[in-house]
Amino acid sequence: MAPTPAAPSASPAPSPAGKRPPRWRAFAGNVRELVVKELISLWRDRALLVLVLYAFTAAIVLQANGMKHDLNRATVGVVDEDNSPLSNAILDGLLPPRFQAPVHLAPQDVDRAMDAARFTFVLNIPPDFQSDVLAGRDPQVQLLIDATALMQAGLGANDISAIFQEEVNRFVLRHSEGVPTPVELKIRVAFNQGLESSWFTGTMGLITNITMLSVLLAGAALIREREHGTLEHLLVLPVRPSEIMLAKILANGSVILVGAAFSVVVVLKWGLGMGIAGSVPLFLAGAALYLFFTASLGIFLGTLAGSMPQFGLLFFLIVLPMNMLSGGFTPLESMPQWLQVAMQASPSTQFVAFAQAILYRGAGIETVWPRFAATFGIGVLFFAFALARFRTFLAAQQ
Repeated sequence: MAPTPAAPSASPAPSPAGKRPPRWRAFAGNVRELVVKELISLWRDRALLVLVLYAFTAAIVLQANGMKHDLNRATVGVVDEDNSPLSNAILDGLLPPRFQAPVHLAPQDVDRAMDAARFTFVLNIPPDFQSDVLAGRDPQVQLLIDATALMQAGLGANDISAIFQEEVNRFVLRHSEGVPTPVELKIRVAFNQGLESSWFTGTMGLITNITMLSVLLAGAALIREREHGTLEHLLVLPVRPSEIMLAKILANGSVILVGAAFSVVVVLKWGLGMGIAGSVPLFLAGAALYLFFTASLGIFLGTLAGSMPQFGLLFFLIVLPMNMLSGGFTPLESMPQWLQVAMQASPSTQFVAFAQAILYRGAGIETVWPRFAATFGIGVLFFAFALARFRTFLAAQQ
């Protein structure tokens, strides 16, 4: 008797749990896991953690207080051959903290004191200076300046000239029939009424450190993967190069943003007493757009360098000039015209411009959105370029 054929079994309907998740959800999940891995890896690198903490705290304080852009305790020597009330009034106007107490010199000691760099300024008041002023004879007063101290020299020359002119005018009006000029110049300082240079240097230190650390952390993350042998592990996982690169940008960028927020609120505002005129969240939003470019640049340099020393050389060749020409420490207007135009294509120039506008002048999104858009657009283009290079780099590692 032939066996009865078994009834065909119905194939089970796919359960909802067995469905493949949408591509965007898989992409987001992979990026999330890779971000966690990057953060753990950074946490275990104590040297980089110390560098990040130092860059957003002590480095900014030291730069703000140690790099003065105003006149501070300038040394002044005086050859007072008149020794009159007018010459004494001029010397009394050289007040601290801009100037140290003037030191009286003999005429024959001037050259030796200047050669020994004892004084930045030496003021030589001739004999009969007061009587010549009252007689309207226009006496000549000499001010010697040691221009090797360039910043102090320029600022101090202007200050001494203003003090000199003010004291002479006051003395003449008090002792003669002179009539004061009907035109008076009123100076009102905006955005930094106290002319605190620490506000400027502290903010520029923060902006510079954001650029340098974001490039360094992203590039070091890639080189660290290669040196530790974990890059090969990533290559056998079902992840795309875009997911790996985006995770490195998000992980290192988030660390930089946290450090930047801490620096603005704690170091600049509370520590240095800087008046933050604009919105801190708006500044951080712009910084996030900028970090998209700088982290991509760090990964791009990491694909070119075979080791950290090579990465350091590329860093000095590219990032430092980009910072110096961004308009932060020297105005763009003082550069050659062709360089001004060329630097507009650099996101570092856009970042410095909108960071200063927000933190110093209280600019809103209606003012800075063109620079936000330029930073984002250039960042997307460079991300695509760096991603193409990163794909080639990973293919060569397989």
